[in-house]
Amino acid sequence: MAKIKLLIVDDSALIRQMLTQIFNEAGDIEVVGTAGDPLIARDKIKALNPDVLTLDVEMPRMDGLTFLRNLMRLRPMPVVMISTLTEKGAEVTLEALALGAVDFVAKPKVEVSQGLRAYADEIVGKIRMAAQAKVKGLETPNARAITSQPNASAHTVMKKHFKTTHKIVALGSSTGGTEAIKNLVRTLPRTAPAIVIAQHLPLAFSASFAKHVNDATEMTVGLAQDGQPILPGHVYIAPGDRHLLVARDGARYICRLDDGPPVNRHKPSVEVLFRSAAHNVGGNAIGVMLTGMGADGAKAMKEMRDAGAINIVQDEASSVVWGMPGEAFRLGAAHHVLSLDKIAEKILALAE
Repeated sequence: MAKIKLLIVDDSALIRQMLTQIFNEAGDIEVVGTAGDPLIARDKIKALNPDVLTLDVEMPRMDGLTFLRNLMRLRPMPVVMISTLTEKGAEVTLEALALGAVDFVAKPKVEVSQGLRAYADEIVGKIRMAAQAKVKGLETPNARAITSQPNASAHTVMKKHFKTTHKIVALGSSTGGTEAIKNLVRTLPRTAPAIVIAQHLPLAFSASFAKHVNDATEMTVGLAQDGQPILPGHVYIAPGDRHLLVARDGARYICRLDDGPPVNRHKPSVEVLFRSAAHNVGGNAIGVMLTGMGADGAKAMKEMRDAGAINIVQDEASSVVWGMPGEAFRLGAAHHVLSLDKIAEKILALAE
């Protein structure tokens, strides 16, 4: 099998050296070149034709976002961002994901080389995943404006009022999920059923991600708080260092945050959220599994189905990575397999 050809773009010689060593040790990845800035990278992309690119955010001569925007417009290819775990780094990384980057590697603020080495397996896994990911070119402004409007059938449903007090949508996602979630909630009205979300993201990214989602929808979006009532028209996102569970408090549902160990190597874990929905919400739950690498949440989604929930998984064609939804489908957890642009409409129909 041919090796994955990788180009590393980073202004730090130390980072370039560390990443080169990590990837070359993987065996199935070949670092075909490195570049200290985007202008050098542009020439090397033409000469070396890499399969995947790693891209730093802050670089001389041209910032990473400007370069990424041009790249995704002229020569779309899988890009994994190298991002710092800071508030500014989170904002820029989320914008990069919106521009078409597949995923990101969180670069620690101190002891960078040791930090990267500690996460070598995860970094290598993301490059392997990126090589298989579906990458779309950057949309034109007109196309983006059109897709940001509710489609006709969803708009018709939005005008109705639903008895959604007892319906809860439990949603899980990973790679590609930040944009998928924004696109899903864009057409949902403030009368939609409550949504609880476990998205694989570091804590430093949580607040910025919640703000991005809140800006995209009529619903009220925020980070979940322990003991917080779960209400229609609201979206509750798990903080990046806690598991989110749905619990019962008398006749109402509330959020519970748990500081237990990672599950399936993730915290928050979709498995934890979905299992709590199976046990405590049962037939009043709607499960949604969006794009993501791995299998986190698939088994618990089958438990949701067995408990009476109706489940939706994103289809392969519209997923960046059909790992988590694909595994849920293979386990028989799904009632509906839909493209991303059809899921919001189905949620509203099920909540009616």
